[in-house]
Amino acid sequence: MAMNIFMCSVQLSREQARAILDGARAQARKVGLPPLTLVVLDGGGHLVAAEREDGCAPLRFPVAQGKAHAALGMGIASGIIGERNIERPAFLASVAAASKGHFVPVAGGVPILDGEQCVIGAVGVSGASSEEDQQVAIAGIKAADLHWGLAPGGEEH
Repeated sequence: MAMNIFMCSVQLSREQARAILDGARAQARKVGLPPLTLVVLDGGGHLVAAEREDGCAPLRFPVAQGKAHAALGMGIASGIIGERNIERPAFLASVAAASKGHFVPVAGGVPILDGEQCVIGAVGVSGASSEEDQQVAIAGIKAADLHWGLAPGGEEH
């Protein structure tokens, strides 16, 4: 017998995550990038949707997920984390260890923001250059009519 339960609050729906993946993939195909793996996480770090294009290497999934986790966990784009901490390899290694390897501080992970600039999820992309991965992640977020930002006070929409 099914029981009544309280529903959980969802700030990033499956439909929005699919729109992100579809928009990101469309952008990647438009500019002729190699096969990509794309990951969308909710604000709690849970996988909402993921896609591995045909021909994409197996390690691309944990890299894409690690980029998304880095952006989500630190509240800024994964590439910004790496740039800001280039002189602090011990810090980066410590965070990677604390996250059990779910932390890739390389461009390609972008926070998804709500209307008040609060992080509600993140996108991670792996398979092209880091900068191309980041641009594809942004294109996906835009395609879903959601907000994104690399870092507060920086480029964001």
